[in-house]
Amino acid sequence: MRVRVVLADDQALVRGGFRMILDARDDIEVVGEAADGAEAVELVTRLAPDVVLMDVRMPGVGGIEATRRIVASGSATRVVMVTTYDLDEYVFSALDAGASGFMLKDIRPEELADAVRVVARGDALLAPSVTRRLLDRFAAMIPRPAAPTDALADLTAREAEVLRLVALALSNSEIAAHLHLTEATVKTHVSSVLRKLGLRDRVQAVVLAYEAGLVRPGSS
Repeated sequence: MRVRVVLADDQALVRGGFRMILDARDDIEVVGEAADGAEAVELVTRLAPDVVLMDVRMPGVGGIEATRRIVASGSATRVVMVTTYDLDEYVFSALDAGASGFMLKDIRPEELADAVRVVARGDALLAPSVTRRLLDRFAAMIPRPAAPTDALADLTAREAEVLRLVALALSNSEIAAHLHLTEATVKTHVSSVLRKLGLRDRVQAVVLAYEAGLVRPGSS
């Protein structure tokens, strides 16, 4: 079964390049293109793609607002923000709006296809360490409550520790080694954390951990 993708970018050259790369794969199909956020929302409503590759900055309705509208609609479509990283100052807001991750515009062709597959499976896009570096960069934008949110009270002590380690960019195997657990046990804890907190993926877990003060920029 093919992964159905919508491309949202105001630059036709970028959309064309992404389409050429993705349509060359047997298991991926580009079903629509949007030049702005409003058009992207309309295409998601009409076509129900599996994944949207959403540019952060577009005229009119930008990528952040479009992402917020898509997630708020209850759509199962997963949004991946496309960023130039050093120039985009609003990526945290995009993740907070419900994006499932982000990728850089200079991504290699084979990585682009793999990224689409990863998100379509329901996983977060890119390594947690990449997300952490971005959140560290824009840490001043993140609210800092004095104490963890009420939602964290539902976590066991072990689950809270697993969440903290996820936010510190450790993989499941690294967490397992750190806590002297099996990797299967760690996966169970991560799934439980996401379920209890109502999160879609590890990217949102990292954002919440920063918001709740479980980790701080530069933590190790």
